[in-house]
Parts: sequence; structure tokens; C-alpha cells
Amino acid sequence: MKTQSYKNHIRWYIPHHFIYYPVLSFLLGISIYFSFTKGDQLVWIFFSIILLFLFWIAFMLRQHYALMLQNRIVRLELRYTYYTLTGKRFEVFEHQLTDDQIFALRFASDDELESLVNKTLAENLSGKQIKKAIVNWKGDYNRV
Repeated sequence: MKTQSYKNHIRWYIPHHFIYYPVLSFLLGISIYFSFTKGDQLVWIFFSIILLFLFWIAFMLRQHYALMLQNRIVRLELRYTYYTLTGKRFEVFEHQLTDDQIFALRFASDDELESLVNKTLAENLSGKQIKKAIVNWKGDYNRV
């Protein structure tokens, strides 16, 4: 693998960037053009709507995949932090917590994480309650 630099740091996914979107853009352009210039306007308008729907689905799936991966990383980071701080596995009781609670706990500083986890398990705090209980907020500046 090449050493990364400014000139080669961008990563292109050929099927996505150079096949799917260009072909879809071309077809959408043609269908819009034909809907204004050819007969059977309803057919071309319907075809244009289908292509716009495909664009929307591709965009939304891309966002969905990124958020799902991000959520997985937040969980792994919290597991690692909890284990590093306490020597105990977070996975043992993780199933007792909701996503909202887990994602709120990521903002807790190292000093208060264990006590907040215990309090959340004992009192079933909501994500909002957990965030309000945090004294030393640890920012998450890389969230999508």
C-alpha cells in the first residue's frame, strides 16, 4: 500500500462513485429531458420519480451504514474504557442498558463512568438523566 499523502488521501469506491451515480444521473437527466420534450410525459415523469427514489435510497443507506458503524464503535469504545478503568467487562451487563443509555454514558469522564453505570443500572436512568448527571463532560467531537 502506498504511503498516504495529500495527493492520494481521497478514497474512491469505483462501483459507487464511477458507475452507480453517473449512470443514475445520466438516466435521470434523460428522463427529465424526455418528460418535457417527448410524448408519453406521464411515463417519463414516472420513470424520473423512480430514479429520484433510487438516488434517495442510496443516499439514505449510506447514512444508515455510517451511523450503524458509528454506534458500534461507540459501544466498543465504552467497553474498552470501562474495562481499562475498572478491570471488569462491560458486556456482562450491557444487555440491561438501552442504546440511549449507552450513548449517553460515552460523555462521562473517566472519574465518574463507573459510578454512573452503577447508578444507571440501579435506577434505570434515561439517557437525558445520565447526561444531566455528568459533572465532567467528555466531548465527542467526531460524531457524524
